[in-house]
Amino acid sequence: MVFLPWHLVSAYLLDLAAGDPHRMPHPVRWIGRLIARTEKMLYVESARPVFMLLSGFALWIIVIAVVVCAAKAFIAISCFAGSIFRNLALIWLAYSTLATRSLHKESSHVAQALRTGDLALARARLSFIVSRETSQLDRDAILRALVETVSENISDAIVAPLFYLALFGPVGALAYKAINTMDSMLGYKNERYRYFGRFAARADDLANWVPARISGWLLVAASTCLGMDWRAAANIMMRDAPKMKSPNAGYPEAATAGALGVQLGGPSFYFGARVEKPLLGEPINRITLETYSRTIRLMYLSSGLAFLMAVCVRLVISN
Repeated sequence: MVFLPWHLVSAYLLDLAAGDPHRMPHPVRWIGRLIARTEKMLYVESARPVFMLLSGFALWIIVIAVVVCAAKAFIAISCFAGSIFRNLALIWLAYSTLATRSLHKESSHVAQALRTGDLALARARLSFIVSRETSQLDRDAILRALVETVSENISDAIVAPLFYLALFGPVGALAYKAINTMDSMLGYKNERYRYFGRFAARADDLANWVPARISGWLLVAASTCLGMDWRAAANIMMRDAPKMKSPNAGYPEAATAGALGVQLGGPSFYFGARVEKPLLGEPINRITLETYSRTIRLMYLSSGLAFLMAVCVRLVISN
């Protein structure tokens, strides 16, 4: 079954309208459960590094194989139910890989808590969307983390899924979501995952290499349209993105920092360890709730530009 441009348009509009209702069945949540259960089967305490590397690789292969086969089987079964169900299946699977509305919704919960002055609630809500420790963060650190996670996820949650939907349809996009979810669950450099999660982390770096750079330039374009400092967005992205240990995260973050005239990065705590992140951008403006609101505007416009690009690619492929 061919994934047509109108399927992509429908999926994108559905994401903007509905987001990610927590009570609805969702393939990405199922992928998370699959990863957790496979980890329980393959992870062995105190095993040798080589064994853990191989176990982590086996987990990656199993998860990707199950996700791809399940998606293809679901589409094949829907074909027997008629054209309506076939089209709905393609739209639903594509919709499940997108997260523009959800990224706004989840981050806005943190911003709302800050508006009411409830730092404890803001820390708790932030912990749902970042991997760093949040229990000791002050207001400024919470705002910085909020802008950082929204800007980084412009690539991971929006541009990359659209990129893979455009090229490979829902099956390819779901495979990407599996890769990204494995990295978010296993790709830590702590005692447990140093070896077991290494392949998941490297695979995610590879999968996001092109989308991250597209995201950075889309943010430059979006900052131009919104009257922000697009020159600084481009210059700081090219200057500061390579400072990051991650080969990808720095591009959307540095572009956002330049467009807003703020400085991101600095010290954070992960699993009890202090991590010094490189500084991105210049501290021209203080990060405030208005900075967060401007970041959301950048996110939506970048999302729309990425969507238009994806539809154009899909039109070429389907003709």
